[in-house]
Amino acid sequence: MRALHTKLLRDLFDLKGQVAAIAVVIAAGVMVLILSVTTLDALRLSQTRFYDDHHFAHVFADLKRAPEGLAARLREIPGVNRVETRVQAPVRLEVAGFDEPVRGLLLSIPDGRQPGLNRLYLREGALPAPERSDQVVLSEPFAEAQGLRAGDRLEAIINGRLQTLTVSGVALSPEFVYQVGPADILPDYKRFAVLWMNRRALAHAMDMDGAFNSVLLSLQVGADEAAVIEALDVQLARYGGIGAIGRADQISHRFLSEEIDQLRVMAVVLPAIFLSVAAFLLNLLMGRIIQTQRQQVAILKAFGYANRDIAAHYGLLTALIVVAGSLLGIGLGAWAAHGMAGVYAEYYRFPQTSFRLEPRIVALALFVSACAAALGTGRAVGRAVAMPPAEAMRPPAPRRFHASWLERSALGRRLDQPTRMILRNLLRHRTKALLSMIGIGLSGGLLLLGSYQFGAIDHLLDIQYRLVMNMDLHLGFTDPTPERALAELRTLPGVAYVEGYRNVPVRLIKGTRDYRTGIQGLEPEPRLRGLLDAAHRPTRLPPEGLLMTRFLAEDLGLAPGEEVQVEIMEGHRRTLRIPLAGIVDEPIGVSAYMERRALNRLMGEGPALSGAWLMTDDTQHGRLFERLWEVPRVAGIGVIADAERQFRDYIDDTVLVTMSILLLMAGSITFAVVYSNARIAFSERSRELATLRVLGFSRAEVSWILIGEIAVLTLLAIPLGWLIGTGFAALLSSAMAMDMFRVPFIISRQSYAFSAAGVLLASILSVFAVARLLGRLDMIAALKTIE
Repeated sequence: MRALHTKLLRDLFDLKGQVAAIAVVIAAGVMVLILSVTTLDALRLSQTRFYDDHHFAHVFADLKRAPEGLAARLREIPGVNRVETRVQAPVRLEVAGFDEPVRGLLLSIPDGRQPGLNRLYLREGALPAPERSDQVVLSEPFAEAQGLRAGDRLEAIINGRLQTLTVSGVALSPEFVYQVGPADILPDYKRFAVLWMNRRALAHAMDMDGAFNSVLLSLQVGADEAAVIEALDVQLARYGGIGAIGRADQISHRFLSEEIDQLRVMAVVLPAIFLSVAAFLLNLLMGRIIQTQRQQVAILKAFGYANRDIAAHYGLLTALIVVAGSLLGIGLGAWAAHGMAGVYAEYYRFPQTSFRLEPRIVALALFVSACAAALGTGRAVGRAVAMPPAEAMRPPAPRRFHASWLERSALGRRLDQPTRMILRNLLRHRTKALLSMIGIGLSGGLLLLGSYQFGAIDHLLDIQYRLVMNMDLHLGFTDPTPERALAELRTLPGVAYVEGYRNVPVRLIKGTRDYRTGIQGLEPEPRLRGLLDAAHRPTRLPPEGLLMTRFLAEDLGLAPGEEVQVEIMEGHRRTLRIPLAGIVDEPIGVSAYMERRALNRLMGEGPALSGAWLMTDDTQHGRLFERLWEVPRVAGIGVIADAERQFRDYIDDTVLVTMSILLLMAGSITFAVVYSNARIAFSERSRELATLRVLGFSRAEVSWILIGEIAVLTLLAIPLGWLIGTGFAALLSSAMAMDMFRVPFIISRQSYAFSAAGVLLASILSVFAVARLLGRLDMIAALKTIE
């Protein structure tokens, strides 16, 4: 076996370019797998630990007002383990040195002690003292963003009354791992805060003495959550309950779960794409290596080496390539996972998050890459082992060819001899040429996949913040407010246009499917809140019936004209059947829409509003915010420009960071694939090229024969790469669609151009590398053969 090991080392040295190329492809797949699985494990472990240690509730319910005595009846619901009642209130804050509006959510905790459910993890300071009515615990993300510490003070409007609050501590809660405000999609830590206050103090401020407006439940093991929610809704209906939800619908948990689901998709789809390319290239490489070494295989068999020895030899060659690529991928994956740890720690707040490279993840990466290699090389090695020595000793029998249609054509007769040789070789070895084209096309497809996300996300943001969200400010009211409030808002400084809306929480039901969302009541032709059809043209609201986002309609299995069951979760709760009048296409969020006055009639109320959108002069925002600060009904103020900036930062920090890494790897793979293909072609045709040199062809003519063939294959592979990349992008877009946002399946011309340019650049670099080999071609060695 020592001779085989020596041959193995020689082969590795001679094939170092091809070996390095395929190792890079394997490294890319392993890196994506390590990055995705490590991040996925870290988030899931941190989530489980935080939820369990701090008693995260299973069921949540909000209501208008219920007496504290009701809690005893709630504990009697079958399956309920623990009940925690509390008071919650929207709050507006004023932070010294920060002129923009700040919204907040104020929650009660038992006086001077931890709640039984959703316990706080104190980072700094302490809980409010039992006798203090002015102390609060502040959420860590907001405290960090505003530079607040224990002992600092801030102004708050609670139930229309101004109060000075003292920060007693800074904490995290399992209820706000992903801290977003009502109706928000992304965290804005500078402008939204969560605060915890003693129950007695907050109840007194909200006129809730002896009452509650929020309740949390934990469930017994094996309890039926749906049955508990149904029983809870029955109990709370007379007290203004708006429908209990399970943990799956709780906003923070939902966003975290969707992120985990997205990582799970990435951990499957992207490594599968990269490693499939690696398997194909390994099959191509090993097949061609064995074809060029058929005489060496015959000699080894003649000297007594068994089939298993030869199979082990080529298997070991493959294993070394896989190990080299896997080790590189593991190192890159660990580095990338460490970088992503900081990104996820910014958006998902846990007491501690451990991004560690576990041995089982390394083992998984090695196993998956080994399986890809085995699939890619098994057939080629099997053919080598099965070849009889006498047959392998002879050069392959010349194949019989006839003049092709191109050679017989007038165009073929006008081509020079080297060009005719190029076309003749491609036409007579169609399978080999097709496999080379597929290899190059796959690399171009990966480049297209990497660049697709950048253009698609820019398109998503342009639609959302140029066509859908046309307002400057978003005001939310504490309670449904008469329409005359719009006239008051129009008189405020800097306000150019005002548009009101009504939002009603509902549960939409179609057969066995249901979805909790809200119906937004808008003007028939809203100017500040665009509704778009599939061609991104404005859509008018019908006088009756619902419009629904395409994602929601498809999730419920609804088509226009069909009726959907609407369970209203506010006011006089009832269930109605409303026809779906049409579909709107929005890339962000999930909602349904009605004409506002039709929704008011549906609710049995006058022309009420939940909030308003404002078009303003941003130079007047300072004066405008001062006036809005004095309006008690305004629960919160959202600045759309800030929301867009937050969303772009989130995309840049998460999706685009990952895609940048993939794009870099795709570029490396493209060069690796094209270079590997060129080196293999040179190895296969070195004898032919040397013969042409002996026959009197110049070095330039001989070089053109090989380089021209590479150029033809590259140009033919570019459209194939576009087709493959489009398929990859469609697969990724479909797999990663979620409630928060859907990346549109739109590939720009720039992405196609980028893919083509990357393949052409890789081909040019490969041509330079092969040209150097042609210059050192040893004609005597190449023409030697076994007699």
